[in-house]
Amino acid sequence: MTAYLIKNVSVVGAAPTDLLIRDGVVAEAGVGLTAPDATVLDATGLVALPGLVDLHTHLREPGREDAETVESGSRAAALGGYTAVCAMANTSPVADTAGVVEQVWRLGREAGLVDVQPIGAVTVGLAGERLAELGAMADSAAHVRIFSDDGHCVADPKLMRRALEYVKAFDGVIAQHAEEPRLTEGAQMHEGEVSTRLGLTGWPAVAEEAIIARDVLLAEHVGSRLHICHVSTAGSVEVLRHAKARGVRVTAEVTPHHLLLTDEVVSGSSELADNWSPTAPYDPVFKVNPPLRTAGDVAALRTALAEGVIDIIATDHAPHAVEDKECEWAYARPGMLGLETALSIALDVLGPQWDLIAERMSRTPARIAGLDGHGVDPAPGVPANLTLVDPAARRVIEPAELASRSRNTPYARMTLPGRIVATFLRGEPTVLDGKAVK
Repeated sequence: MTAYLIKNVSVVGAAPTDLLIRDGVVAEAGVGLTAPDATVLDATGLVALPGLVDLHTHLREPGREDAETVESGSRAAALGGYTAVCAMANTSPVADTAGVVEQVWRLGREAGLVDVQPIGAVTVGLAGERLAELGAMADSAAHVRIFSDDGHCVADPKLMRRALEYVKAFDGVIAQHAEEPRLTEGAQMHEGEVSTRLGLTGWPAVAEEAIIARDVLLAEHVGSRLHICHVSTAGSVEVLRHAKARGVRVTAEVTPHHLLLTDEVVSGSSELADNWSPTAPYDPVFKVNPPLRTAGDVAALRTALAEGVIDIIATDHAPHAVEDKECEWAYARPGMLGLETALSIALDVLGPQWDLIAERMSRTPARIAGLDGHGVDPAPGVPANLTLVDPAARRVIEPAELASRSRNTPYARMTLPGRIVATFLRGEPTVLDGKAVK
């Protein structure tokens, strides 16, 4: 393996130092290091973070390789500073058996750009009728520990209880897509003033909040681990706050887009107009599930993230083929790209709070997923899973330049802070000078 000497880098915002990467680990750290056999990288002005970890990625393979593949999604992740991603189960066929999760896991290993950890389905075919092969997936080569029907809520409380009981045996996690389906039939966007003005059927906040309230009670009763996907409302924050105060084993995530965008963008207007010109009303690129909420919700989510009521930022990277997005709003598939822009959105929202960013985008998600070697700050003896960020850079997001096979980014032509300069996976560069190595 090639050795790398990273000079004058700020590790998670600390004073500049040098890092020597050799044989897959950080071999030394300190000022004035030398290594004649190493490739030297001048990192003056750059910040080193533990490699980012995404707990919520849709890679679409198998079944929808026209939208994304494990390889293309892995490349997008590496360019976004990630060294590990958790791949959701709503593929075709669904990742509800040991065979499918092992296929995804092996495709990730073959790509070699990030560690791809499959998430198994909770129910067979995501149908919400009977439990999938949770034990077989846990015992497989993929070593699945998180299970989710994301895109579908496990709406049956008895089935949800059984799933929580089952995974408790191996300290697994059920990740819930919180949406009471009977309250969201035909829903197109957040239920509120904007939906009324646009004539679109609303998705009420209580549809999310009711499921979270139910499931934290179930998790408390069972004593099992529950994770709430893409929290989007102020009411959900309060339910989580109360549950955590009682000691319920619940964690939660928020997406970059729910931290930044509001339902107003669907009408073609935005408070972000200084550095971004929204497109026409009803642009399907802004259709997402759960939907973009109000400015009040965004403020509550930001506060909850800073306080730790919401534990992590997860992208919900959801690539879609052109025909599934560039169509009438009612027929468009919900979802947005996220991997290549997530750190920039975090910087825009949180500012250069490097320790908080490392905690919410690397350490905590790695801990929730049980990913050994990830989520650890660069230090001697630690696996060299890290990313180098230029915080002074600003870039204009051009969809055609993204590594994903899809182009459904909501940040097209938006100017965002920060640039990923390099990413290392176990000491091997996957990104150098802002470009994918392979």
